Amino acid sequence: MPRKPLIGLNADYRPSRKEGPALCYLPAGYFNAIQAAGGIPVILPPTEDAADIARVLDLVQGFVLVGGGDLDPRRDGFQLHSSVRPMDARREEFDRKVMELVAERRMPLLAIGAGMQLLNISQGGNLFLHLPEDVPEAIPHKDPMDPEHRHGLSVVFGTLMERVYGDSEIRVNSMHHQAIDEVAPGFAVTARCPDGVIEAIESTMDDWFAIGTQFHPEAESASALDVRIFEEFVEGITKPARAMKLVA
Repeated sequence: MPRKPLIGLNADYRPSRKEGPALCYLPAGYFNAIQAAGGIPVILPPTEDAADIARVLDLVQGFVLVGGGDLDPRRDGFQLHSSVRPMDARREEFDRKVMELVAERRMPLLAIGAGMQLLNISQGGNLFLHLPEDVPEAIPHKDPMDPEHRHGLSVVFGTLMERVYGDSEIRVNSMHHQAIDEVAPGFAVTARCPDGVIEAIESTMDDWFAIGTQFHPEAESASALDVRIFEEFVEGITKPARAMKLVA
């Protein structure tokens, strides 16, 4: 029986407050989904030393870059929009270093939500900072009153997303106000909302198995089909031929 792959995950961070100490935390859906798909999750807290991060990456066979708050656009040469709710600076610094090292190693990567946005930015793409202003014709992608908010999904034939969803009618959860604008070189769009907003990307590079989803296949609002994304990711690690790029 093949050994289960070790899969790293980053974790969120909240500094100390009057009501309690500083916390490192991660929604259970991420590691539950990895375990259900046949992997062993290894949670890495925000770590400042790049050598320490590299040491952990030496031990794992893949990485899941999880969602969270907004990235600070000033770090990528853009102005801070009033709608941006940045993640803690300690976490963002850590996430960016992890992303840099994962990309250098061409380590198998599943990037979700803000993780996909960081993947795209780090490789040369950019973002819409606030969909209601940047894409006013877009349907609502976030409803503060409805955590179960969903919209349709159109997948590209011959991609991992098509392998997961087939040609059935698809609806995925939606809880974001930012989205990919220009796709990074070496990546292709593999799923969109019917309004055109990008919901998934995949690497087109022969040496890098990397997937990004704007929606959250680990969340409680995910469907059984959504969770298959983790199964495809784990299988792509354990059976590299399965992870061959299907997008041109």
